[in-house]
Amino acid sequence: MFNWMKTAMLMAGIVALFGIVGASMGGQSGMLIALGFALLMNVGAYWFSDKMVLKMYNAQEVDARSAPEFYGMVQELVGRANMPMPRVYIINEDAPNAFATGRNPENAAVAATTGLLRLLSPREVRGVMAHELAHVLHRDILISTISATMAGAISALANFAVFFGGRDSEGRPVNPVVSILVMILAPLAASLIQMAISRAREFEADRGGAEISGDPQALASALSKIDHYARGIPFPAAQAHPETAQMMILNPLSGGGLAGMFSTHPATEERIARLQQMAGGMRA
Repeated sequence: MFNWMKTAMLMAGIVALFGIVGASMGGQSGMLIALGFALLMNVGAYWFSDKMVLKMYNAQEVDARSAPEFYGMVQELVGRANMPMPRVYIINEDAPNAFATGRNPENAAVAATTGLLRLLSPREVRGVMAHELAHVLHRDILISTISATMAGAISALANFAVFFGGRDSEGRPVNPVVSILVMILAPLAASLIQMAISRAREFEADRGGAEISGDPQALASALSKIDHYARGIPFPAAQAHPETAQMMILNPLSGGGLAGMFSTHPATEERIARLQQMAGGMRA
């Protein structure tokens, strides 16, 4: 519940930021143009996200005949979650990772790398896939698309102000120094909020996945292993498409020393601690 409230507050924050920047830099017409521009960029990505991402990673669809254990595991979890069966894919990559995609539970897909299936025990794989199914149930692709649209609109407004001259809600020119400051600070603030939303959704998927599987400790153990082994294993497909890194159960590009507030994923240690606390509560 806390993470849903946090997400709602952050979403309200990014909408409010858009309104403030729009009113001060572009007026009503500028706000509408920027929002329309951002929608055009993101609606297509939202609608076709599953096909695009799966193609980027050369994911191969599997079924009960080609991958009976993995497919059956997902099928069992889907039954526990009372949700439609997603398409199931395997990605031929050594780096251990997994993701979910699709605009809604009826048009969803889950994927895991061969590296993840080799590294983890069946119990740990089950914990990971429950996490991915929780993303589908929570419609996190929709939430991330909305936040990306608002962040894109704020960036567009800031760029319009610099290149075409900003105007406030009454049509008066904005001080050029103010325009430059807005160009730098507004997109930065929008990105920080967007990243915070992503981190909140990961915590919520951990919680939801643990409830679906009934085994929080399995996901905690899986996260520990993935975090330890993934650091030394390159993931070329993720490096070629860094915009998809936020979809993974652990950020495959997290080795760059970025500050936590700019990360799409929470600290692994904190995720593990929360899951272990949840496991303790289930045993009590």
